[in-house]
Amino acid sequence: MIKVSDTAKQKAVQLMTEDGFDPTQDFIRVGVKSGGCSGLEYVLKFDNQKSDTDQIFEDNGIKIVIDKKSILYLAGTVLEFSGGLNGKGFVFQNPNASRTCGCGESFSL
Repeated sequence: MIKVSDTAKQKAVQLMTEDGFDPTQDFIRVGVKSGGCSGLEYVLKFDNQKSDTDQIFEDNGIKIVIDKKSILYLAGTVLEFSGGLNGKGFVFQNPNASRTCGCGESFSL
């Protein structure tokens, strides 16, 4: 469903640990909501509570939880991490997006 790059995995483990989450048990919640300059924007946060409407996936040792509404928008997406001076943090490489904004945080289909 969602692939996690090695760089994103390393940063996720580091940040989850710093925020008091256990990367072996807890997960990254990824979703899509209306907004942003392109119409839809990505949502990403660390979480440890799963609802009945969530789907859980695992890639590269990282658990990803996605709500049912967001699954169609995110199929085939790769979660990357861009660091450095001009880094953007976590970045979504979404093959379903027909247009993305300059900051990469929103998209349209």
